[in-house]
Amino acid sequence: MPQPRTPVVVLAGGTGGAKLARGMLDLVGEDLVVIANTGDDIDIYGAHVSPDPDLVSFWLADRIDERGWGLADDTFAVMDGLRDLGAEVWFNLGDRDLAWCLERRRLLDDGATPTQALAALAATIGAGGRVLPMCDAPVRTRVRTAGRWTAFQEFMIRERAAGPVEDVALDGIQSARPTAAVLEALALARAIVIGPSNPIISIGPILAVPGMREALRAAPAPVVAVSPIVGGQVLKGPTAAFMAGAGLPVTTAGIAQAYAGVADALLADEADGVASLPVRIAGTLMDDAAARRAVAAEALDLADAVRMGA
Repeated sequence: MPQPRTPVVVLAGGTGGAKLARGMLDLVGEDLVVIANTGDDIDIYGAHVSPDPDLVSFWLADRIDERGWGLADDTFAVMDGLRDLGAEVWFNLGDRDLAWCLERRRLLDDGATPTQALAALAATIGAGGRVLPMCDAPVRTRVRTAGRWTAFQEFMIRERAAGPVEDVALDGIQSARPTAAVLEALALARAIVIGPSNPIISIGPILAVPGMREALRAAPAPVVAVSPIVGGQVLKGPTAAFMAGAGLPVTTAGIAQAYAGVADALLADEADGVASLPVRIAGTLMDDAAARRAVAAEALDLADAVRMGA
């Protein structure tokens, strides 16, 4: 009887987590499982858009656009047509990206779960490994600035992430649970790696799913987090604003604090006075395929070291 596979699990949100997942794919192939944030999801243009799972899938199929989002070589005729008709187009989707999200909407309406729909879509582009939504229940991130709550995508795109972040809410989170596929991957994993994504709005929703932290603590695999801070700075996105809003310093120590009680060790480019958990110093910039593989290899080696008590 064949033995169950022992996956390497990556928790991912945006670009940093997706890049790490792509590097990990080179090392472990089909043993890769990515658990992706769905708090950024939005229903628009009659489609169901799931930005983080889709971004990871496009990376794992080597179909990511050079801008870092959407499908490579996509066109934007539908968005242009909507503008010509006088529609407000603030959320830009390429034509094939829109088709992908419309097909997801059809699959969901026909009774598929988000997990099943993503698997069907990913198979059409040959994405390696498996990408699992963090849950199948709808969860939506909202952001409070200047005393006003705004849906996440509107805050990020329409409002250009302006204003200090005061709070973050996850609508629907109390009704969410990790899927059976997520729980199985964690229970069988030989390593669990938290990608260098925004700890508040990309990884935070994953960890907030009721039962997820317990599943991580019960998992036999070490949990290693990769810091998104390089050279004392956040390279991309509003991580600094969200960490500040959560009362965390924008440092390696702040990342360690964000993952207290979850991570067993941290991979970062500087220790920055972290005393709460072991830190391995290594280059974490992932600007090409070789660098992505190198960071993935360091994360796996650190997980092995934690397992052996080194």
